[in-house]
Amino acid sequence: MFDAVLIEKSDSGQEAGLSKIDTSRLPQGEVLVDVAWSTLNYKDALAITGASPVVRSFPMVPGIDFAGVVAESSHSAFEPGDRVVLNGWGVGERHWGGLAAKARVSGDWLEPERVSLRDAMAIGTAGYTAML
Repeated sequence: MFDAVLIEKSDSGQEAGLSKIDTSRLPQGEVLVDVAWSTLNYKDALAITGASPVVRSFPMVPGIDFAGVVAESSHSAFEPGDRVVLNGWGVGERHWGGLAAKARVSGDWLEPERVSLRDAMAIGTAGYTAML
């Protein structure tokens, strides 16, 4: 079990809150990451509050980016212990994102650490993308 912000939708509307989630609920992907850092950006705020239709499927873990350490991998480019960053790819909208202690994603979406994991998230997705 791990902590995550989870957005759920019912007939009465959308609700976001901190939840305990079993790792088995994570979506498909070749790489399991122990998330060390994420950001809370404008799109995440829209998703969490429901102020704009950002989330495309429910339930959803928001967070358009994250940085962390690979825990498990069946992807040829990554192995346990690798430090990685993810920006974009529809996470937090169509795929579970980084506002959680763990994330499972396609290895093709990950970048190896180029600056510290903390610094990558301190400058955020826009800054990191510009730097790349």
